[in-house]
Amino acid sequence: MKTKLTTLFNGFLKVAASSNRFGLNLMRIAILVIFVWIGGLKFYNYEADGIVPFVANSPFMSFFYNQDAPDYKQYKNAEGAFVAENHAWHEANNTYGFSHGLGIMIMSIGILVFLGMFFPKIGLVGEILAIIMTIGTLSFLITTPEVWVPDLGGPEHGFPLLSGAGRLVIKDIAILAGALILLSDTARMILKK
Repeated sequence: MKTKLTTLFNGFLKVAASSNRFGLNLMRIAILVIFVWIGGLKFYNYEADGIVPFVANSPFMSFFYNQDAPDYKQYKNAEGAFVAENHAWHEANNTYGFSHGLGIMIMSIGILVFLGMFFPKIGLVGEILAIIMTIGTLSFLITTPEVWVPDLGGPEHGFPLLSGAGRLVIKDIAILAGALILLSDTARMILKK
């Protein structure tokens, strides 16, 4: 019985050890799906409205908007809601124009990473851009007040309690790790040639 379990376990380990290429390509596909989907959503007003706190509070991106950071709070729309006054403010703020440009950039990065499966040098560019982008996204944990549970009178608020916005941002650690692994793999492939 013990020998049979050991044989099964060793067989499992051999399969797992040989799945490296499959896992790397699956990571490329995952980044493609995530980036194309999320980038595509940037063409919808509710998504553009939703990223305003991140962009407005970022020292690296706030210049894309026409209004200062605190102003957006009074023009916030609930997901799926349309308030004409808020929509007009977002149009004047360049909320939608910036979001469309960001969407194109995000989708392009996802496609470049995916193409690395077939063209390593193209993938290398995509992976570097994915790393830079995810570091930028993770910077929102420092710059955006909305990533922490607000003090609304209860005892549970502030760091380390992530709000919905914070939970959205923190997942980029996994994408960053995946992009770094892909970058290492692509660099090895290019060096072999």
